[in-house]
Amino acid sequence: MGKVAGPDPQNNRRAVYLLPNMITSLALFSGFFSVVASLNGQFVKAAVAILVAGLFDALDGRIARLTRTASPFGVQYDSLSDVIAFGMAPALLMYTAVLKPLGRFGWLGAFLYLACGALRLARFNVQAQKAGQKHFTGLPIPAAAGLVASGLLIVGNGVGSEGLKSGIMKVGVVAGVYVLSLLMVSRIPYPGLKQVVIPRRKAFQVLAGVVICVVIAANYPEKFLFGFALFYTVLGPVIGTWILKKLAGGEVIPMESYTLEDEDILEGDGEEVVRHNGA
Repeated sequence: MGKVAGPDPQNNRRAVYLLPNMITSLALFSGFFSVVASLNGQFVKAAVAILVAGLFDALDGRIARLTRTASPFGVQYDSLSDVIAFGMAPALLMYTAVLKPLGRFGWLGAFLYLACGALRLARFNVQAQKAGQKHFTGLPIPAAAGLVASGLLIVGNGVGSEGLKSGIMKVGVVAGVYVLSLLMVSRIPYPGLKQVVIPRRKAFQVLAGVVICVVIAANYPEKFLFGFALFYTVLGPVIGTWILKKLAGGEVIPMESYTLEDEDILEGDGEEVVRHNGA
């Protein structure tokens, strides 16, 4: 009798390799769905789709590292997906829901957000070639998109009708778009969640805080997401100001606290490209 052929390890490996890219495709689909929803005037659905894309984006990189299937292809595909899900989709959502009545200032603001997001992703890809960076340079584009989407969810169905007819609010939205755009291309350091270390003596307090956050998020999901995104957005300038004050006072800050320059990264030693989150 002939031997029964078992499962091909090569096929299994190929399936595992495709898994993170399949999740990236789901993020891309969510971004595309958001674009379609914005064009159809379904702004709440468009905002939710952006947040769903953020969830998939948080998963693909982690799965790639867990399965050891990180690759340069995955990095590039993830960035292309991010341009749609966190660049084009939020820009079009802001324009169709809020900025369109403002004419030139409106569509220029939306384009500036998209362009700065694309530049942020391009710079992140260059920095990803150098291992050991402790923080992000500039506001990560998923965080900016999360702030936009959760903010529009708070306004809800009033967007485009009664929700943003106030001239002061429109000016505030435009100013916010320009600030987010500049933060993305800035050199302000933003912490990565992977670098957060919880001391053992603080574990109980942190656990209690997590439980409180879960309760708040369950009762006020839109407000919680907006508050969290806003806190993270403001955190970068606060850290940057602290570093400047330390430098002005003559204190020496460890080298890992500094942001790597693009020129230094381009002259790196060609280490393996690792897929990251939070571009």
